[in-house]
Amino acid sequence: MDIRKLQRTIIDALEDVKAQDIRVYDTSKLSELFDRVVIATGSSNRQTRSLAFSVKESVKEKGGEVISIEGLETGEWVLVDCGDIVVHILQPMLRSYYQLEGIWGDKPVRVKLSGPKKLVKASEAPDDD
Repeated sequence: MDIRKLQRTIIDALEDVKAQDIRVYDTSKLSELFDRVVIATGSSNRQTRSLAFSVKESVKEKGGEVISIEGLETGEWVLVDCGDIVVHILQPMLRSYYQLEGIWGDKPVRVKLSGPKKLVKASEAPDDD
């Protein structure tokens, strides 16, 4: 599946279950294992699990592959490996503590999100295209 189509599928799946603060980062120059990292917040264990299942079902429905899902047992931090894109779904305290944006946030990707503002930067950092 094309990286942009996969990215859009994942973002739509996260938005369908009301994920908060969705950020997308281009990691192609930081890792050879994947091209994007998506970070989102879920407000509870139940929501993080639901977000992960939403991503899994949406990606499979569109013909993509989900390699694995980790962290469903506790639901505090769930990782969905979609091959070219890795999705981190965290509860607010863990997201604040681990600051994954500091690790993967080198190059934010502009994405359209639903809500009051239709086009939102994936990060506060400037886009260096």
